[in-house]
Amino acid sequence: MRAVALGMVLLCGIAQGAEPKTVTNTIGMKLIQIPAGTFTMGSRSDEQGHSSDEGQVKVTLTKPFRLGKTEVTQGQWKKVMGTEPWATEGLDKLRKVRDVRADKDCPATYVSWADARQFCDKLTELERKIGKLTDSEEYRLPTEAEWEYACRAGTETAYSFADDAKQLGDYGWFEAHPHKVGTKKPNPWGLHDMHGNVSEWCSDWHSGELRGGTDPVGPEFGPGHPSRVYRAGRSPGRNRSAARGSGVPSGSGDYLGFRVARSQSAQ
Repeated sequence: MRAVALGMVLLCGIAQGAEPKTVTNTIGMKLIQIPAGTFTMGSRSDEQGHSSDEGQVKVTLTKPFRLGKTEVTQGQWKKVMGTEPWATEGLDKLRKVRDVRADKDCPATYVSWADARQFCDKLTELERKIGKLTDSEEYRLPTEAEWEYACRAGTETAYSFADDAKQLGDYGWFEAHPHKVGTKKPNPWGLHDMHGNVSEWCSDWHSGELRGGTDPVGPEFGPGHPSRVYRAGRSPGRNRSAARGSGVPSGSGDYLGFRVARSQSAQ
């Protein structure tokens, strides 16, 4: 088994075994502080499940940020948006009844990329109005690089726990409908459901190769880039740390949800 690497002490800022710093916002969402650092994004060519769009690149993230300890739940979504996209009326209702558990602690699903962005904007506005967020802070979707960096949590194995998927059932739900968040083991930085439950939207447009460098983001929108990136999922192999997916920004389904990032104050 390959061990934790990537200069954890110097770059990662969360010592092995240390309790990550967590804050709770006004809707009860817990966010973990993720430090700045450098890591290798993507997967080795010999990693089981490796895809051609996962070629490894070096990435440096210069700014710390906070990331949801779990995926956004139905209860949190309703507090901000007042809607239930996972339980809409109409022709899809019977199909959704099979796919979705209506529970405040289950992930909010049938959420498009545009819906997720709107949630972030509304939550930002709500907390700024009551003085819980400064003008230099905001809720947003994580970049693809931020998501993988947080998922890996200082590791370079296929999953944040090992190369072998045999332990996957201890860390994520897969091959089934969404389940309550936070009921499986967390990764080394205290984040739950990074290896399975629902796929999670990121902010970037998708491209056929990863971008390295400093604080990378996906390509500018244009011909050949009609899809946004999502990460993780419920299928073994597709929920590796480096596994990538993509969908049109208006797309949604029982397998799609998100977790939020929160930019740190510039002060």
